[in-house]
Amino acid sequence: MRTIKRAMFLGAALVGALPVAASAQALRPDQQAFFELYKELIETNTSLSSGSCTQAAAQISARLKAAGFADSDITTFSVPDHPKDGGIVAILAGSDKRARPMLLLGHLDVVEAKREDWVRDPFKLVEEDGYYYARGAVDDKAMAAVWADSMIRFKASGYKPKRTIKLALTCGEETTFAFNGAQWLAANKPDLIAADFALNEGGGGRNDAAGKPQLLAIQVGEKAAQNYTFETTNAGGHSSQPTPDNAIYELADALQAVRTYEFPVRFTDTTRAFFTATAAAMPGPAGDAINRLLANPEDKAADALISRDKAMHSTLRTTCVATLLNAGHAENALPQRATANVNCRIFPGETVEGTLAKLRELAGPKVKVTANQPIRPTAIPPALDPKIVGPAKAVAAKYFPGLPLLPLMSTGATDGIFFQAIGIPVYGAPGIFVETDLNGIHGLNERIRITSLYQGRDYLYDLVKAYAG
Repeated sequence: MRTIKRAMFLGAALVGALPVAASAQALRPDQQAFFELYKELIETNTSLSSGSCTQAAAQISARLKAAGFADSDITTFSVPDHPKDGGIVAILAGSDKRARPMLLLGHLDVVEAKREDWVRDPFKLVEEDGYYYARGAVDDKAMAAVWADSMIRFKASGYKPKRTIKLALTCGEETTFAFNGAQWLAANKPDLIAADFALNEGGGGRNDAAGKPQLLAIQVGEKAAQNYTFETTNAGGHSSQPTPDNAIYELADALQAVRTYEFPVRFTDTTRAFFTATAAAMPGPAGDAINRLLANPEDKAADALISRDKAMHSTLRTTCVATLLNAGHAENALPQRATANVNCRIFPGETVEGTLAKLRELAGPKVKVTANQPIRPTAIPPALDPKIVGPAKAVAAKYFPGLPLLPLMSTGATDGIFFQAIGIPVYGAPGIFVETDLNGIHGLNERIRITSLYQGRDYLYDLVKAYAG
């Protein structure tokens, strides 16, 4: 998940909060069935190093078939050179052939988790103090489980949607160099996953420190993730006779240039709507600065004030940051080579090639800069479509009365880029609330508030029915 992300939290403390549901209550029978699915998915290790998405997909397939899906409704897939990185597509046929399908997208794989670093076993679902703890508790097994559970409930209850509902759960989202199931489907099975639009991770909601919901967010657009390698080389020599021509220093100078450079402020329809709403909720200097920047993206003073918030800063522009370093070959020798990885999150409408050109300009002639493979598609922001935003607001009024629903652009990236590249608009669905610290997503002791999980499940179930008819 790349990650709810960050922009959701802008100005949230100024929004009125709702009472939080009781943290401990007996599960309804349908919730118990969901819990069993969720627990099985959590406790199936799907990390790249030691897990199997193929096993997780097979388990979900078995549950779908037990609910009444025919073999012909389900496609499980993998490729010979990545047998453990499989996924699943399931289809619930609609009654209206004129209505284009909708797609529910999620990923089965999780970020690596070392047992010795965690307080609890990351691949055992642990209930503690009103939370479920486990790797993938949020990212993305909460949504993957909700989507699979919804399809099971639809089939078992005899629900007949007007619009065909498709489910795609894939592997490889969390690791750039891994086999990516969403990319494979888009390239090899586009008809299987063809849809009018898709619902994905990237939206959600925010709780305050007391667990009270503060706002909902629907993701409408995201950045593209791209890594670049900076490399300097030198003949080296004995460290007792240093020279100014030093690979480490040259690399350091290039990285300092990247550090101090600010990409220009940009707006999409989504971010303009988001900042307009944020300004209205933030009277005073911050709100005034946002309005000034909306009127003039080159207002440096307004940019400097707003960009004190790292989430706002990243929502306004392309960002690039050094994430890995490697240099030298001996402690008593001048370095012959120094390399760094620079991770960029590219604003919609900007390109990998354009960003590469700017990085080369910043690095100077002594540093070689290359774009790393894979080079993923340029992010294409979908429209702020009333047929998508309207139902999300209407269902939210039932579950979260009085809570604002804001459009946001994720500062991260998801597998949605592969489906957007073949003409499927992808939206991050609201509904699953997280805490101000992002619940340990991608870090240690990942968790989800139990009440948030079950309330989000109910909301998303009704939201899919609202879109499907």
